[in-house]
Amino acid sequence: MSQPIISVENVSKRYIVGHRNERREHHSHLALRDVMAQEIKNAARKAADVLRGRQVVQGDTLEEFWALRDVNFEVRPGEVLGIIGRNGAGKSTLLKLLSRITEPTTGRITLRGRVASLLEVGTGFHPELTGRENIYLNGAILGMSRAEIRKKFDQIVAFAEIERFLDTPVKRYSSGMYVRLAFAVAAHLEPEILVVDEVLAVGDSEFQKKCLGKVDDIARRHGRTVLFVSHNLAAVSQIASRAVILDGGSLTFDGPVSEAVSKYLAHKPERSIYVSQNDDDHEHPHVLRAEVITSEQNGVHRYGEPLKIKIWIRHHRPIEQGHVGVELITQSQVTATAFYAYPPQARFGSQPGTTLVTFDIPALHSNIGQLHLRIWLTGLPNSNTFEIVDDACGFEVVRHNFFHWWKPESCIYHEDFTVEVTTEAANTVSRTNAANEPEQV
Repeated sequence: MSQPIISVENVSKRYIVGHRNERREHHSHLALRDVMAQEIKNAARKAADVLRGRQVVQGDTLEEFWALRDVNFEVRPGEVLGIIGRNGAGKSTLLKLLSRITEPTTGRITLRGRVASLLEVGTGFHPELTGRENIYLNGAILGMSRAEIRKKFDQIVAFAEIERFLDTPVKRYSSGMYVRLAFAVAAHLEPEILVVDEVLAVGDSEFQKKCLGKVDDIARRHGRTVLFVSHNLAAVSQIASRAVILDGGSLTFDGPVSEAVSKYLAHKPERSIYVSQNDDDHEHPHVLRAEVITSEQNGVHRYGEPLKIKIWIRHHRPIEQGHVGVELITQSQVTATAFYAYPPQARFGSQPGTTLVTFDIPALHSNIGQLHLRIWLTGLPNSNTFEIVDDACGFEVVRHNFFHWWKPESCIYHEDFTVEVTTEAANTVSRTNAANEPEQV
């Protein structure tokens, strides 16, 4: 049997994270001598780090963070390995180690062949240069010789579909044109090992199809080794024959891709349900409990399938009219989708008691990745805000069809939805429908 083209042996990666002293941030009455003593201590520590050749970290206190812990696996020549895991699991760190962007803290990585990395599409492009000039610049950065770039130049331009704008500065390109050109350059490199990190979520559906076909062609027809990271489980299943799962920096599974996808979907996140911890302390209406019911019933939701959000609201005293709003927030704290239930269709709170508000979304077309709820409770529109609950009910949206649209975070997509309101005290139910088109913000 041939030697593995990639060997990862007991690899760990540690980062040092700095933290600012909260007392210095929030208490201005600290004695000057305490502040000066801390600054002198920090300066001495940083000077020692410089002399010893270590990373200089800002902060009063330091914490060790292990992005990877004792990871072991091998990849054979011509094999396509899928790497899946939730955000923060260590996937990008692993790929940076394999691409030699950074070094492991412990362990050893052996690579038997030239590596091309598509980690951040477009890295190395200069906005003032034309598309033609950036092809040569980016190709050189990726390790291609000038003769190799010249040989593949026409193929790159045809793949990116930018013939008309080849001599236009890329700063005038649309975001879709930019990523098409960047992917085209990297994809026409001929390495023994190709590392691909979530770059197929670019462009329109036709270009996504072309990208997927190109990666598949590199692997199957040319016999190259491919490491493929994506939240698009359908694409991983289609391209890869084997997959590994990373969770919290550790490799938890290594085997057939079908089993890996099943185990990944079966993993339950920690924050699928929100429960208030101080029910008796609230004078105004407040969220008693919230729950997201996903398509997989395990905190993983398939793009385009029905989603249900349940919110229990406790109101100890009557209010004139209650209004509840729900926003789906991405990890970068951007609103992906919003649902608002206004009176009179969704009135509640006229009597003391508990109200269950249920949002039924027949088909969720939100951003791919991890989301959480932000819940608003107010009176009449533009009236008092009773409560805002943030970072509640985390869940993850995954694609089960490769040709689903990728949605940029600069867009809010308003879905069709139905609201059902049931109040224990009044035992009444009212319904309202809302349908809006996608809106640019």
